[in-house]
Amino acid sequence: MSAGPLRRELDDEGIMLLTLNRPEARNALDDELSQALSSALEQAAADSATRAIILTGAGESFCAGGDLARFEREWAPSAFRLYSHRLTALIAGIEQLEKPLIAAINGSVTGAGTQLALACDLRLAAPSARIILREGRLGIIPSHGGVIRLVKLIGLARARDVLLGSEELSAAEAERIGLLTAVVPDGDVVGAARERAHVALRRSAEAYAAAKRLLAIAADASLQAGMAAEAFAQTSLIATREHREAVTRARARRSPG
Repeated sequence: MSAGPLRRELDDEGIMLLTLNRPEARNALDDELSQALSSALEQAAADSATRAIILTGAGESFCAGGDLARFEREWAPSAFRLYSHRLTALIAGIEQLEKPLIAAINGSVTGAGTQLALACDLRLAAPSARIILREGRLGIIPSHGGVIRLVKLIGLARARDVLLGSEELSAAEAERIGLLTAVVPDGDVVGAARERAHVALRRSAEAYAAAKRLLAIAADASLQAGMAAEAFAQTSLIATREHREAVTRARARRSPG
């Protein structure tokens, strides 16, 4: 297990647990933690031993987003653009990772931390978890793709209510409107995420990656373009060893004996 602002634990099944480890700051994303997380995700993407990733937070928070201590100073526009670009690149990297990536939300989440969670494939949360939407009180808005991502996830009407009419969502309410995949028992969020990871790993890595790529374009693609992309992906998958072996196993199970 690694230490520092990001803990890494790889189990025998290839599931990497990444724990944001700044509980004294509610796991806010300072430069050190952001860089550590970005590096860990890049390594996980390239490492064949890492088959799935779970992202969680130490202590009572998942992630408080950007470190407010930095926002107390007066930003030069160029400095803020660099800071924002790095966070946006981190969140985009989470979204584009082709391996299973599950958020295990153990507590409150706000700001850019919400975007970290929404960029994951699945979001499991404890009943006590809260999604806090108070950027407006700070005179800012959700960024790093936050507004667009929210609309794509839950639709314009619900996104409008969340952004303009709410300041905090309980885990139950967030699940009801589609921001969370599921609410699971307190104290077992990481365990529930491992179970979901096991389900995801029943698929071949190539099929999982292809499904993620298609989901990424689905909201903006026409039906015709989507079918063409699916046909291209399917043609590639049909030729893989994993597909042939899976068909052989399926036929063997169905054979009378």
